[in-house]
Amino acid sequence: MRLIIVSNRVALPDARKTFAGGLTVAVKAALRDRAGVWFGWSGEISEHPTATPRYLERGRVGYAVIDLSEADYQEYYNGFANRALWPVLHYRVDLQEYSRADQSGYMRVNSHFADQLDKIIEEDDVVWVHDYHLMPLARELRARGRTNPIGFFLHIPCAPPDILQTLPNHEEILGSLVHYDLVGFQTENDRDNFGRYLILQGARQGRGETYALDGRQTRLGAFPVGIETAVYARVARNAARSRFVREIVDSLNGQKLVFGVDRLDYSKGILHRLNAFDRFLELNPDWRQRVTFLQVTPKSREEIHEYAAIGDEVSTLIGKINGRFGEAAWTPVRYVNRSYSRTALAGVYRAADVALVTPLRDGMNLVAKEFVAAQDPEDPGVLILSQFAGAAAELDGALIINPHEVEAVAAAIKQALEMPRDERRERHAPMLAHLMDHDVENWSDSFLSALGETRQRPGLMEGLRAMFGVSA
Repeated sequence: MRLIIVSNRVALPDARKTFAGGLTVAVKAALRDRAGVWFGWSGEISEHPTATPRYLERGRVGYAVIDLSEADYQEYYNGFANRALWPVLHYRVDLQEYSRADQSGYMRVNSHFADQLDKIIEEDDVVWVHDYHLMPLARELRARGRTNPIGFFLHIPCAPPDILQTLPNHEEILGSLVHYDLVGFQTENDRDNFGRYLILQGARQGRGETYALDGRQTRLGAFPVGIETAVYARVARNAARSRFVREIVDSLNGQKLVFGVDRLDYSKGILHRLNAFDRFLELNPDWRQRVTFLQVTPKSREEIHEYAAIGDEVSTLIGKINGRFGEAAWTPVRYVNRSYSRTALAGVYRAADVALVTPLRDGMNLVAKEFVAAQDPEDPGVLILSQFAGAAAELDGALIINPHEVEAVAAAIKQALEMPRDERRERHAPMLAHLMDHDVENWSDSFLSALGETRQRPGLMEGLRAMFGVSA
């Protein structure tokens, strides 16, 4: 029995460019010490994609990748996945750009994934599909006769049914999730949103969050993704002593550091936090020249108009803040438009006094969890966290804010900077303990265990326990 993990992108072990995103870390943790295969797109665009997956093996894990054509990339990835599904699932119907050609490309690539995956699946394999790019994949595999246990996990939010139904042909895309045995979400709210959607499509709800529709039965569950808590804490301790972090700290000249790190995406609330920092400086002149806000924002999806536009807005707003409050020897906001390694960021998290995490909607937001794990328990920083991040349900020791309330966020920044150490420790300790107990391996074990319970196949649960180390 093997675990076959399927995602849009595969992080090959020998690739020059590493991907340290939450999905990559989660997948690697799920495959650690397990026999399995990670299947997906190579990230390469080819005029003539190969007819079979390229295969690379490292220990007990195989990596099977396929290339996409330029049309596939534009229609499936840039088009339907990121211009239609992403905004709808993030509650941003106003940003949805739907076209029949893009949906056709999305379905075509999912069919292509199924054709290639069908060549490597064995009868006893357990298949775990990840994220919004591959919603119809189980239906495609079932159409090819595959009866394997197949689970799906949505890493991003799931909007309420009235928003989901704004997606043209939503039944064909979102409704296809019933072909999975288990569909996992980050939060109970996301799970319940999709459950209500299924009922509106005519599904009958059974016991244990099961839903029957069109002759299929699927189970829904909430499985908040974790991080490698202990590992990340150790990395942060070591990275804090690195030359990179020491140079940042030295450059502050004793000022407090407020830190934010996000992809350049309209869902992250970057403009909202900048407006709040602007308001904080306006209301608290005594904090000027005593605090610096460092925002690290790698660009992403630059081909999409909305992403380029928000980049211009962020740069313009930062220029206004620095022009309004800056001095010759002090720049209020430092803005870096590049990515840093996971290790480097861990060191900056540990050095920061405050983390400003303000998504307008986020499935989980692992930056919040990484910041907590990176802190010195004896002198921790303060996490300011949006109530619209999935992590807010777990990290209740943070200062929970509504990113739309500019003055409330400004007040939270002041509270965080002035918070006594005893209170910071009291807030931090239970959050760290929770993250230790609910790390990424606990997440994958919980999902696989639930997937096994959805199938009445002889020996499946025993095989999961024996091969994957899943607890009863």
